[in-house]
Amino acid sequence: MSDCWTMTRRELAHWARQPVQVVVGLVFPVMMLLMFGYLVGGGRAVDGDYVDFLVPGMLTLTMVFGLEGTMTAVTRDLDKGVIDRFRSMPMADGAVLVGRANADMLQSCVGLLLMVGVGHAIGWRTHGSFGAFLGAMGLLLLLRFAMLWIGIHLALVAGRAELVQAVQILVWPFGFLSNAFAAPASMPDWLGAVVEWNPMSATATAVRELLGGPGGEPGWTGLAVAWPLVLLAVFLPLAVRRFGRLGR
Repeated sequence: MSDCWTMTRRELAHWARQPVQVVVGLVFPVMMLLMFGYLVGGGRAVDGDYVDFLVPGMLTLTMVFGLEGTMTAVTRDLDKGVIDRFRSMPMADGAVLVGRANADMLQSCVGLLLMVGVGHAIGWRTHGSFGAFLGAMGLLLLLRFAMLWIGIHLALVAGRAELVQAVQILVWPFGFLSNAFAAPASMPDWLGAVVEWNPMSATATAVRELLGGPGGEPGWTGLAVAWPLVLLAVFLPLAVRRFGRLGR
């Protein structure tokens, strides 16, 4: 735990030296929310206020986007030999990765608060209890944590920052092939089926249900928990094992 906290403080110190990158990461999802809310809004097959449908979807999408910052940081440390130096120290295996993950999760919490504030500013309102609101935020952060370890593993496999950009392109179809912006009922049957199997869709639907918004359906909370746990069970050990093999 001490090693992980040391690495977390190292990553947080980078924020002070690279504030523009942090600000851009926070502002981009806000711009997406405003664009879809005001320019592209409409929401075919959405029974209710589209903003109440959109904001939970955008909160979910925010948990998937922005992984390139963490992936680039991991590959940069690999390229500069920083990780090799850390691995030569009396430090727990994986502490560097956990520290990076902790810093990303802290930024994700700030991003969620910002998005919730902007959502309220454009008319979004929650209709559930405060406990349900906390539960919804927990589901979103759980999805982020799972996606984060997928990103870390892919960064360790890629090994170079320029390859991270190619991997990051895959995030876009994953994010947009979900029910973040539109209900599956408005899509062709085959596409709607694909969208419903997307782990993002499970989280978005469960969050809408907890917050009392349109598009929420009972019974999706279990899937919203199960999908991230499955992804974590696969990719967290893969990332730690890949990190342990570096330089051997």
